[in-house]
Amino acid sequence: MRFSFSLVLLATAASAFGLNGGAKTLATKSHQAFAPKAPSMVQPIDVQGNRLSSVAEEMTRFLPMSAYKLSLNAEGSDDTMSVRGGAAEVEKKGLGIDFGLIIYFALWYLGNYYYNVTNKLALNAAGGKTGFPMTISSLQLGVGSLYGLFLWLAPDARARPKITLEDVKKMLPVAFCFMGAHTASVFAMGMGAVSFAQIVKAAEPAFAAVLSQYVYGKKVSKAKWLCLPIVIGGVILASVKELDFAVSALVSACIANMFAAFKGNENKKLMETEGIRERIGSVGNQFAITSMMGFLLSIPVLIAKEGSRFGEFVEIAKKSPAVWKNLLASGLWFYGYNELATMTLKKTGAVTQSVANTAKRVIVIVGVALVLGESLDPIKMIGCSIGIGGVFLYSIIDNIVKPSN
Repeated sequence: MRFSFSLVLLATAASAFGLNGGAKTLATKSHQAFAPKAPSMVQPIDVQGNRLSSVAEEMTRFLPMSAYKLSLNAEGSDDTMSVRGGAAEVEKKGLGIDFGLIIYFALWYLGNYYYNVTNKLALNAAGGKTGFPMTISSLQLGVGSLYGLFLWLAPDARARPKITLEDVKKMLPVAFCFMGAHTASVFAMGMGAVSFAQIVKAAEPAFAAVLSQYVYGKKVSKAKWLCLPIVIGGVILASVKELDFAVSALVSACIANMFAAFKGNENKKLMETEGIRERIGSVGNQFAITSMMGFLLSIPVLIAKEGSRFGEFVEIAKKSPAVWKNLLASGLWFYGYNELATMTLKKTGAVTQSVANTAKRVIVIVGVALVLGESLDPIKMIGCSIGIGGVFLYSIIDNIVKPSN
């Protein structure tokens, strides 16, 4: 498998990953990198090591070249953490289209799509349902942690955070929930179809609403509560005709939703700590710290769950390049798309964020199902549409129906 495209992606999104001065050189080369004769991107491979065809190559060929005229420094809004070396500002021409934002969206979706594909292929190559989901999820966080460390150690890259030991203690709940959400998601995708896991994960607002109301004491409007039956009903309908249905996949995806909901609330509490935004320095630093802490927290779970079989995993990886290649690729895609998603959403409004997240799920569910040959039964797709539509309505309902005091 060739890794030339990962370099191209890092060059295009250099500022997003925190490369400042050194990113100029990379960014100027991105025009040539996206020429029609450019080498392929990092491609997922099957268990036999054969490269899978991808729609990604076609997508990148048609991205406007003017989109790569990115400035390398942008500041975050007043009420959010500053994004140093993060969201790139772009020359706006014609109708004032922000081509930089379009590129961010494209790379975010592309990264999410590739992560889901390479993650599933790594799981399958390592044994599928009886394989090593905990080992793979932990090592994916390890790959991202190494990349975060590289950005801090590389000259002229990302400024290091100046957090205290007390800050680290306060970040532990967020890191633990982050680790739990990622691990449970990998388990869900290992036990069943990726598309099914994504449909169930779309029901996260239901878990968030319950936790916000009854655990964190934050009132959820009646309009939002009324949206939840739509979401849950869609998930149930999608499950009826799921050919690769497994109770373990459903339970794991629900656990991932619970951890994600806790993480969102704990992160809000964390950001209320006086001076912590300035000490962390950027959203890129926050995600890097969370990834590193999540990786360290996952090691005891890995030892308890699959530690006795780790030697077996190493032997499988030696014999099957599909394991370690897709593991490495999925770790990089996971880190990259999450950081890009954070920076992209900070440049948009609430409604745009809702539309973007909804579109992302649809693209990933359909795209991954087509590539991996998963079921796209009409009933499943109707349920998927209802569920994701309910999530979108949940996200914007308070803007349509003002909640009563």
